[in-house]
Amino acid sequence: VQLQAFGGGLVQAGGSLRLSCAAPDSILSINTMGWYRQAPGKQRDMVATITRRGTINYADSVKGRFTISRDNAKNTVYLQMNSLKPEDTAVYYCHADQVFDGDSRSWYYDSWGQGTLVTVSS
Repeated sequence: VQLQAFGGGLVQAGGSLRLSCAAPDSILSINTMGWYRQAPGKQRDMVATITRRGTINYADSVKGRFTISRDNAKNTVYLQMNSLKPEDTAVYYCHADQVFDGDSRSWYYDSWGQGTLVTVSS
């Protein structure tokens, strides 16, 4: 399943950005959607996840600053990032799990978006 992520860019420390990620219109159901990030030379880490029913999980490093939300009707997940810090600089990837495609009548697992770069300057 091809996920399209948008919203990255360059921002000063303390600023805000909003990321969005959409799945195709043919998708009828997605269980968990989320955001992960990978800084240069580091592994990809979970930032935030949200289930279809609204159960949310955040990495400790972003609690109180980032907010994840989703619109099930639009197959879209958002990440509002406030009070950004230089250490938030990374490529951010959206992720979807247990995805049902109405066109192919198939389930897909562990789907990733193309990544969007977030750079926070000090």
